[in-house]
Amino acid sequence: MPNTIIVETHRAVGLIRLNRPQALNALNAELCDALRDHLAGIDVESVGAVVITGAGSGIADEDYAACGAEIVQSHADVFAADVVIKVKEPLAAEWPLLRRGQVLFTYFHFAADEELTRNVLESGVTAVAYETLKGRNGDLPLLTPMSEVAGRMSIQQGAKFLERPQEGRGILLGGVPGVEPAHIAILGGGVVGKNAARIAAGFQADVVLLDVNVERLRYLDDIMPANVNTLFSDRHNIREQLRKADLIIGGVLIPGARAPRLVTAEDLQIMKPGAVVIDVCIDQGGCFETSRPTTHSAPTYLVDGILHYCVTNMPGAVGRTSTYALCNVTFPYLKRIVSEGLPAACQRDPGLAAAVNLLDGRITNQAVAETFGLPLSSL
Repeated sequence: MPNTIIVETHRAVGLIRLNRPQALNALNAELCDALRDHLAGIDVESVGAVVITGAGSGIADEDYAACGAEIVQSHADVFAADVVIKVKEPLAAEWPLLRRGQVLFTYFHFAADEELTRNVLESGVTAVAYETLKGRNGDLPLLTPMSEVAGRMSIQQGAKFLERPQEGRGILLGGVPGVEPAHIAILGGGVVGKNAARIAAGFQADVVLLDVNVERLRYLDDIMPANVNTLFSDRHNIREQLRKADLIIGGVLIPGARAPRLVTAEDLQIMKPGAVVIDVCIDQGGCFETSRPTTHSAPTYLVDGILHYCVTNMPGAVGRTSTYALCNVTFPYLKRIVSEGLPAACQRDPGLAAAVNLLDGRITNQAVAETFGLPLSSL
């Protein structure tokens, strides 16, 4: 039985605070209290919460302390625990702190980062990935809330960066009487695409959603407003939309695997100068060949006159909303991991077992193994 529950955050102290100005917590203060009550109710003793100082998201150290958490200063204190819950993958400075027998519960996106994969694999830690945990209906319940936030944010950010002072085309999304609205193309009709389309439709933009799943397109066609149209995603239709679009949203997903490259560097030549690309898939490697990770403090760059916004962890910019949205779905699984132990919890729930990507120095996720040509092991 783990003797400590560690709560960490994507914004912390030292170098992380300097490089990662966004604040998004893996567990809020109220749920620290709820976890303590849950464990007390099932006679699990000597399990506490430890929170690294400066957690952010508008939640003060005092709020955590009032709920029984211990406030610590260093990552070494955090990673002394048997169970660590984070928001993002471990940073390079944290790799030496990982160890065999420890459970790390967070977003990893291994397929987009071979160096991360090999170092976490070498540590022997048990890597339980939010993004591959499956719900009862085969959905991805721990990925959904962050995809909802990122999808909605993509239009908010796109509207800002289309402004001329931001090096965009100088386009108002909804236009005005006598002037046409912006044309927005959304690649992918999943959670990101659906949420982006709804917000874009509210701006009265001209919106096209592209996807390869015809049944999904029928569903989206039924629920979307009249200014949102659907289109089958193939090479011809993607290039046609690139010619027309003022704003392009990349929102495609292959669970556990690297995002497919749908737009090549050469394709930028047919786009309008000053058009904006928002690559929400950047955490999975990006769906534009010209995408590279950026930060909230330096979010954009130009390639051939096309403005790219490729911020990793987009939801971190709205940390309070994102913290509560994430905690709502991760907390039930955390309770089970802590109270039952991970092996027993996985045996009872195959969906949780699907979240175990690495175990004792072995890869247990097929997409990760195939991406890097490494052996696949069973749990």
